[in-house]
Amino acid sequence: MEALLHYFENIPPVHRALIIVSGITFFWVIESAVPLFNFKYNKWKHAFPNIFFTGTTVLINFLLAFLLLKTADWVSMEEFGIINWIPELPLWLYILLGVVFLDFFGAYIPHWLEHKVKPLWMVHLVHHTDHKVDTTSANRHHPLESVIRFTFTLFGVFVVGTPIGIVMLYQSMSLVFAQFIHANIRLPKQVDKVLSYIVISPDMHKVHHHNLLPYTDSNYGNIFSIWDRLFLTYKELDREKIIYGVDTFPNEQENSNLLELLKQPFQKYRKPTNFEEL
Repeated sequence: MEALLHYFENIPPVHRALIIVSGITFFWVIESAVPLFNFKYNKWKHAFPNIFFTGTTVLINFLLAFLLLKTADWVSMEEFGIINWIPELPLWLYILLGVVFLDFFGAYIPHWLEHKVKPLWMVHLVHHTDHKVDTTSANRHHPLESVIRFTFTLFGVFVVGTPIGIVMLYQSMSLVFAQFIHANIRLPKQVDKVLSYIVISPDMHKVHHHNLLPYTDSNYGNIFSIWDRLFLTYKELDREKIIYGVDTFPNEQENSNLLELLKQPFQKYRKPTNFEEL
């Protein structure tokens, strides 16, 4: 575990780039072999805006990374934060709790808020207006959302007290899981179900991308499913019934246009028109 922590404390930028590229490449190939839905689309054309937003997410995180480093160094030096206040933790549990709590503060909470606060929803909307969710959809976040998510991650580092090694491990896991759960892949239903008891599975997250409430407002987790189960935001829906997109922004052509997506957060909020019965 010490070797793992040491590696992520000093992970070279090229290795982080390789994680992004190799993850997209791997799941791109897998989803072509065993797709959940047989989309009739130009995969590269669909990927263009998503890859653009992946690039802006990487750029924003790179430009603000010094804040993560400074905060992680401070909490380590001062022994501040949740995991530093628990006495005599073995290293493996120290790392595990650090990642689990960062997943709560850096992913679950901001994601839940983005669905409950109207201005934040309009920013997050860009992610939900993808009508053909695949692995490139993972980081389809408007630049404003990238800043919001970074702010919550920074807050999580402060509250949880995670050193930079755990922060880098969490971010790497978060990236790979995002690519995995968005990938258009068909796992055996039982395998997906078993996975969902511990981590977010592809089918579990696809429910979140259904175009109607209450399913859109469910399954907010990114890595671990404990938070959705604990806070009663977990829902199930037969994957064959899932329809991607958002009922109030149904124009797929506009939702595939980069310029329209960049303007989307500044449009007027539209009240949901449908609520699907459970």
